[in-house]
Amino acid sequence: MSLESRERWVKAAAGWEARRAEQRRATEPVSQWLVQAVEPQPGQTVLDLAAGIGDTGFLAAELIAPTGKLITSDGAEAMLEAARRRADELGIENVQFRAMEAEWIDLPTASVDAVVCRWGYMLLADPEAALRETRRVLRPGGRVALAAWDAPDRNPWVSELRAELLAHGLAAAPDPQAPGMFAFARDGRIEELLLDCGFADVEVAAVDIAFTAAAFDDFWEQQFDTSPALKEALAVATPEQRDAVHDGLERRLERWTAADGSVAVPGRSLVAAASA
Repeated sequence: MSLESRERWVKAAAGWEARRAEQRRATEPVSQWLVQAVEPQPGQTVLDLAAGIGDTGFLAAELIAPTGKLITSDGAEAMLEAARRRADELGIENVQFRAMEAEWIDLPTASVDAVVCRWGYMLLADPEAALRETRRVLRPGGRVALAAWDAPDRNPWVSELRAELLAHGLAAAPDPQAPGMFAFARDGRIEELLLDCGFADVEVAAVDIAFTAAAFDDFWEQQFDTSPALKEALAVATPEQRDAVHDGLERRLERWTAADGSVAVPGRSLVAAASA
């Protein structure tokens, strides 16, 4: 993770923590798939890479208890602090918190039984290095499970917002070759990466989710709190531009807005699992 990217996620940590309930409600199906795919067993060691505020790994913690260990890691210390607070709330004791970059995992070779990484590898400048490191720290036969976003047209919850920012000159067109949300969306990309990094028994699937809110303005505030890109774009926007983006996005999301004003915007995550 670059210094710029790390700083962006440090700034986003407070918003992710404040919006934990909404994010968990929308994204838990993905986390559940990842945890089930690595088949955690009591006594095992599970590594959650790029864990953010930790919710995915915490699902595994109870399955490996009481003698198993969860290692929750992230490159942004602010995210780890939020994860620590959440673990305290949940009473999870079999967890260690480590500030760690996915491209150079500070753990011994063959020291963990499973690795989960929800929407992390796709953001890295060198995802292949991170996956090779993942395979290194996995014991023979250990499992990795990852998530990455499907193509933009499968994720209007974010692509419609990006289109609105682009229309008002508040964002640049993304480079499809650069790290980012959709870097793994190309057909076959995830399988190719996993096989090239020495993994076997590769499985790739998709999980459909929805981001919901009681009203559009609630959805807007959720996005502002959890999207570094939106926050950065609106920081340099004029009041008129900000209002225009807000109103334009509301129009774009009308097709997913119910008669009572509630919003349910679809998304799709690719998920994959493989053996070391």
